[in-house]
Amino acid sequence: MTTTTPRTTIPGEPDPWSPPPQPAHAPPRRHPARVAAAALCLVLGGGLVGGAAVTTWVEHRAANRALPADAAYRKAGSLWRAAPVDSLFPPVLTGPSAGPGGADRTWTRIALAPDADCPAALAADWQALLAPTGCTRVLRATYTDATRSSLIAVGMVFTPADEPAMRSLGGRLTAPPAYGFPDDRRAAWAASVRTEAPAVVYAVSAFADGRPQDAPRPAEELVKKDATEAAARAGLGHEAKGLADRLGDGLAALAAPTPAPAAPATTPGTAPATPAPKAAR
Repeated sequence: MTTTTPRTTIPGEPDPWSPPPQPAHAPPRRHPARVAAAALCLVLGGGLVGGAAVTTWVEHRAANRALPADAAYRKAGSLWRAAPVDSLFPPVLTGPSAGPGGADRTWTRIALAPDADCPAALAADWQALLAPTGCTRVLRATYTDATRSSLIAVGMVFTPADEPAMRSLGGRLTAPPAYGFPDDRRAAWAASVRTEAPAVVYAVSAFADGRPQDAPRPAEELVKKDATEAAARAGLGHEAKGLADRLGDGLAALAAPTPAPAAPATTPGTAPATPAPKAAR
């Protein structure tokens, strides 16, 4: 038989049999596996964010990189379906000093034709002319001047040809067809092979009252000072030439590659300056 001595505690001294006291706000112990997992997530998340930033930067550089001249020329051949119709044939066009004697001109679009296959939209002589280059699509519209005394049928003929093949058409263009009025109403015409896109731009003018003409005349002949025909006095040569030039220039602007925007200059460690608001006009 054994005797057990009762356990006594001295006031003011810690009980040797009790576990040591824990601090009131002691942080919980972290499991090593959880710490490793959190670190791995941090590394992976940073990698994903960094990868997305690099991808965005590469895509931005690719989108704003200037295309080689031949590639830009080929890409412009798809403007007939890629560009908005109002950018190809604006509803209103102005021609400062484009009329007889340097008078200003304003043309308003009054009709749009659906884009058409080449055999349906072009006369036989133009189909034969474009046989070596091929023909993709024809776009057409009709304009009138501010007095509504003249009508101007305009068109763009897109081809799949390269620039050397298109240059071979220079000097061989004949009077183009005129969408919206008969061939014997054609008074003046202008047409040019564009160097910025594989396309031919043309314009044909006529009297709005439909009076017949003997034969359409090149606009260059009717804009001369010594031209005395009724079509020349009415400015129909100026109408055809002015519209053909402006539509061709608009097509060239659409075909031009967009330059990359310049980044604003900033001092390291500072935010870019916010531009001051423009005054209301």
